[in-house]
Amino acid sequence: MKRVGFSAVSALLLLTTSHSAFAEWGLNMTEGVTRVSHDVHDLHMTIFYVCVAIAVVVFGVMLYSIIYHRKSRGAKAHNFHESTVVELIWTVIPLIILVGMCIPATATLIDMYDNSDAEIDIQVTGYQWKWRYTYLHEEVDFFSSMSTPSEQIDNSQAKDVNYLLEVDYPLVLPVDTKVRFLFTSKDVIHSWWVPDLAVKKDTIPGFINESWTKIDKPGIYRGQCTELCGKGHGFMPIVVKAVSKAEYKSWVTAQAVAQAAAREVKEMSFAELMTQGEKVYNTNCAACHQKNGAGMPPMFPGLKGSAVALGDINKHINIVLKGVRSTAMSAFAEQLSVSDVAAVVTYERNAWGNDKGDHASPMLVKKLKDNK
Repeated sequence: MKRVGFSAVSALLLLTTSHSAFAEWGLNMTEGVTRVSHDVHDLHMTIFYVCVAIAVVVFGVMLYSIIYHRKSRGAKAHNFHESTVVELIWTVIPLIILVGMCIPATATLIDMYDNSDAEIDIQVTGYQWKWRYTYLHEEVDFFSSMSTPSEQIDNSQAKDVNYLLEVDYPLVLPVDTKVRFLFTSKDVIHSWWVPDLAVKKDTIPGFINESWTKIDKPGIYRGQCTELCGKGHGFMPIVVKAVSKAEYKSWVTAQAVAQAAAREVKEMSFAELMTQGEKVYNTNCAACHQKNGAGMPPMFPGLKGSAVALGDINKHINIVLKGVRSTAMSAFAEQLSVSDVAAVVTYERNAWGNDKGDHASPMLVKKLKDNK
């Protein structure tokens, strides 16, 4: 019994003194890199110290009374029913404290909701389980998906320092520039939260919520969806990359050219389709259908040996483009280019031993997409 107790104590000491045990012991709010985040942090600390002062006074009076007015010291309780002075004190003092806290809180809230004079407008749309960023006055529109390797998720590879917090395409913003966000959702309620920016807004289907930010210094700032949005909720990170204004302009120009090129319909070889299709599948489909195509029936049917993957190729393409109503299968017509759709369909029909031998061409996908 002593040995068990000693082992338990040793394990507890090892846990509480190890470096990893203190890795996430931050107890305070993030100070952030925007003026609003600083205001929110300062307001939080002000209210915190007010609460500490109240606690010290209240519990101090309680302890003093308990110690020096206890029965063993001969103290006798006084009997009284009403005291106008006492009632005024416990009404007026809390009122003054509340008004004193309300003034800075109201000023901060008004500032948080003032998105006027924004220089850049970005629509943020939540999807299961990725984000879409549309730069409303630029020819830039892309999806941002988690890029953490599946090997790390399966514990077959060491986890990176930013485990589950890496994306393929981050949201790029210029510093010293007021950016207005318009939040909505394509399917269920999500919540876009980046602590360093002090921005947290729900994305609700059919509604538009607004917020704004103005980042002080360049850097990488990470966040997550904070609304329980389904099976892949824990795999929906946010990465914001803040850069100089000159670098931002160069990035926008390069993105506009790259996205225009991606919209072009060009023929691809079978090998190119398979290589690109595997990447598209692992990014967009593996969360539900699994990397090995086995799926998780009945909610997420397998593609390995399935009637869809081995059946009519036009029907297969239409399912990817339009989704399946009343199921978890989303429509990918807006999310993927015609080349990506052609590639992922080709991959699904020829991976995991399916070996159908045919392929979907981008031209065929475009034809079916245009016919709707």
